[in-house]
Amino acid sequence: MAEEENTETIRPEFPTGRVKRIMKLDRDINKVNSEALFLVSCSAELFLRFLAEKSSEVVIQKNRKTVKLEHMRIAVQRHRPTSDFLLDSLPLPSQLPATDHNRSRPVAEKPVPAGTRRIDDFFNKPTDKIPVQIDNDEA
Repeated sequence: MAEEENTETIRPEFPTGRVKRIMKLDRDINKVNSEALFLVSCSAELFLRFLAEKSSEVVIQKNRKTVKLEHMRIAVQRHRPTSDFLLDSLPLPSQLPATDHNRSRPVAEKPVPAGTRRIDDFFNKPTDKIPVQIDNDEA
């Protein structure tokens, strides 16, 4: 009997344009192949799904309802391969600002942990460019 072929196409959840832009932040990368872009997008999706599942397991064990940074740190520490490269990137609890329960502030006004920057800054055009003024006074 002939095997049935699976003709279902796999599409990554992340926008490929943004993934490509993030990949090109590395100075060693000039061009990004479409196959490489696809693999990186799918890999990132699988990794985030894995991290979310492990973090939710920690939340369930601690009888909580909300996943917090401390739960993610515990999940990362428990998985050795992830711990080797990701643990240094996660901010320590001592680096986090004291949380106030005032939720009326917009996201842009909330303080950022030390050593990090907002991801919104990556997607905005730089505003630090100063227009050049040329003085054409001919005497």
